Amino acid sequence: MNIDLLKRLCEMPGVPGHEHRVRALIEDEIDGMFDEVTTDPMGSLLCRRDATKKDATKVMLLCHMDEIGFLVSHIDKKGFLYLQPVGGFDPRNLFSRRVLVCTDEGDFKGVMNPGGKPIHISAPEDRKKVPQVGEFFVDLGMGKKARDVVKVGDFVVMDEPFTEMGDKLVSKALDNRIACWLGIEAIRKLGKKGKGAEIHVAFTCQEEVGLRGARTASYAIQPDIGLGIDVTLACDTPGIPEKDATTQQGEGFGLHVRDSSFIADKALVSEVEALAKKKKIPYQRTMLAAGGQDGAAAQQAAAGARAVGITVGTRYIHTVTEMIDKKDLQAALDILVAYLSEY
Repeated sequence: MNIDLLKRLCEMPGVPGHEHRVRALIEDEIDGMFDEVTTDPMGSLLCRRDATKKDATKVMLLCHMDEIGFLVSHIDKKGFLYLQPVGGFDPRNLFSRRVLVCTDEGDFKGVMNPGGKPIHISAPEDRKKVPQVGEFFVDLGMGKKARDVVKVGDFVVMDEPFTEMGDKLVSKALDNRIACWLGIEAIRKLGKKGKGAEIHVAFTCQEEVGLRGARTASYAIQPDIGLGIDVTLACDTPGIPEKDATTQQGEGFGLHVRDSSFIADKALVSEVEALAKKKKIPYQRTMLAAGGQDGAAAQQAAAGARAVGITVGTRYIHTVTEMIDKKDLQAALDILVAYLSEY
């Protein structure tokens, strides 16, 4: 398992609308693996592998490149940065965070905290309040000089390292650099197999703000089959009822049946499930009550497509401690290679 590639993908900063560094990393990694690689006007990287026959089935893997983050919305007279989120944050996870502010002048390390009094001078009732995202600011430690290097619209990501912990991998941005890794490694492992299908791997942009890149990419490609590659919840942790766990880590890839953006094609779900059983690849059916993923965009583009999600159960999603199990990641890779090899 190419852990180094996943580490490099996760640690590369790239929020919605600013995925260019992730895209460049992927372009270098996939050199020579596809028949055509283009970047569309929105910034998605569209990669095509030709089939050996005409009118072949178009299979599209949708793998979004962006991570949740922030854009700088204001810089005050003292050089403190105020932010607007691009992606969904729970403010309880934002206290006392190290961040990276990415500008045209370079990247600058900073710290994020909410406005207000520290514990030594705050009242008990003050400590019970959870600040809203807009109340957090970034301190670059450079005072007024920050105004000379940071502009409104520059982007901010969490600054945390990728870590391997036994059978687990922990990082920011596993949502959804996991999918980028799977899109690359599946084609690499596929080799010369699967040439009966025209395979498109779309490394999409701006998923975290509404599947935007996947919509334009899907309209351009108009696939017959859409495979939405993403993370899903693994709430198999203390304090959460079993019925809300979604997935159990270590029990295989997630065969994603439904969320608030789409309902997977029933026959395609059955096909993938039968193949997983045949190849003895561990899996678990998954559904989400809320949230969406790029497979929905493929399903709804132009005249439509059959679509399903292939997911990896992830603990602590949308935090800097996102955690996956290596066995689940391997199972997701195995089912993708097995499915594409069927053509």
